[in-house]
Amino acid sequence: MTADLSRAHWFKSSHSADKADCVEVAFLANDTVGVRDSKNVAGPALVFSPRDWDAFIRGVISGKHHSPAG
Repeated sequence: MTADLSRAHWFKSSHSADKADCVEVAFLANDTVGVRDSKNVAGPALVFSPRDWDAFIRGVISGKHHSPAG
């Protein structure tokens, strides 16, 4: 999926503080969601459909996605 990211308003979680290893999120047109690496803002971004973003968030909340070291 591709999207125009030129006017996106990117933000990161307030829980990330000043840590360098963060992702940034932007809510885009058509309810899509962009995700990018905060250390490489000019680099590529992932774009999720509303359904896929909801599934990802549900997985995070349920603990499905965890650190390989965790």
